[in-house]
Amino acid sequence: MIRKRHVSSLVMVVLLALLTGCATLGPGTIARDRFDYTTSVADSWKRQMLLNIVKIRYGDAPIFLDVASIINQYSLEGELNASFGWQFPTAGSNNQRVGGSGRYYDRPTITYTPLTGEKFARNLMTPVAPATVMSLIEGGYPIDLVFRILVHSVNGIQNQFGGSARMRKADPEFYTLLEKLRQNQTAGNVALRVKKTEDRAALVMVFRKRVDKETEETAKEIRRILGLKESGGEFRVVYGSAPSNDEEIALLTRSIIEILSDISSTVEVPEEHVAEKRVPPTKEPEGEGIKGPMIRIFCSKAKPGDDFAAVPYRDRWFWIDDRDYQSKKLFSFLMFVMTLTETGGKEGAPIVTISAGG
Repeated sequence: MIRKRHVSSLVMVVLLALLTGCATLGPGTIARDRFDYTTSVADSWKRQMLLNIVKIRYGDAPIFLDVASIINQYSLEGELNASFGWQFPTAGSNNQRVGGSGRYYDRPTITYTPLTGEKFARNLMTPVAPATVMSLIEGGYPIDLVFRILVHSVNGIQNQFGGSARMRKADPEFYTLLEKLRQNQTAGNVALRVKKTEDRAALVMVFRKRVDKETEETAKEIRRILGLKESGGEFRVVYGSAPSNDEEIALLTRSIIEILSDISSTVEVPEEHVAEKRVPPTKEPEGEGIKGPMIRIFCSKAKPGDDFAAVPYRDRWFWIDDRDYQSKKLFSFLMFVMTLTETGGKEGAPIVTISAGG
């Protein structure tokens, strides 16, 4: 009788534990999974972007694979069985058995969408819209860095470009223009608004009227460099290589592929790869700061110990130093710009679905 009572107590304890575990399984996974998947997706996104910059440096084709969805399924199953037998009057023939089994499943299913075909052309080869460029500036990003990375020319004044197809140095006035625009932005003398003209919306850059003398002189210098109307306070922002009149600011913007190509030209590569003509020499910077490399990407044989992002390629490690704040900030900005160019849906796109669990 005592043994039977002990067995019954054991059965109740095990059953209670199983029921308690099932009741808390779902809610307990949310905080952990959300953090872990967010970290993993962010890290893989950085590594994918860095790898594609390096591949472009070597003349290889960039490939982007988006994480379209993450679905995680959990299952906890328990089974308990017991059997008891007594035979009388034979002594020592009593038989008691208690058995149990449990199964726990963690089955994440991740769907990847390759960036190909029309979507590839639309997102990577279409120039960034001038409205997007100006919105970034209005959102607080430094105008000199935004123009240096995203713009080929402003009213015909050319930016430098490191892409091998049309490598060139910047026009002498380009950096002066960037400096004056940054001063103007810091003084709060730049505003944007949408204006209705000829039954359509136009983006307008506004120079404020009530400013101090120094800021006013800076605005005058900007107008002079860009060939704008001296007394004008509002200028229409359009896409193009040259303005049609002295009241327009023409931005010839870059596509994502052109941006990556420009940045890749300053990636550090092994001297033996250059000697073997596997990759062209690293582009010499025109100076420091805004004239120098926007994102410094180093190369080493061993995996770096303190990196912001690192990828292996051609028996080397290419990486961004975690102590290089400027490069980290601009690299993150570049990934943000890429999300802004995402347009349209995913209809008809090929997908790869991988069950990552056992």
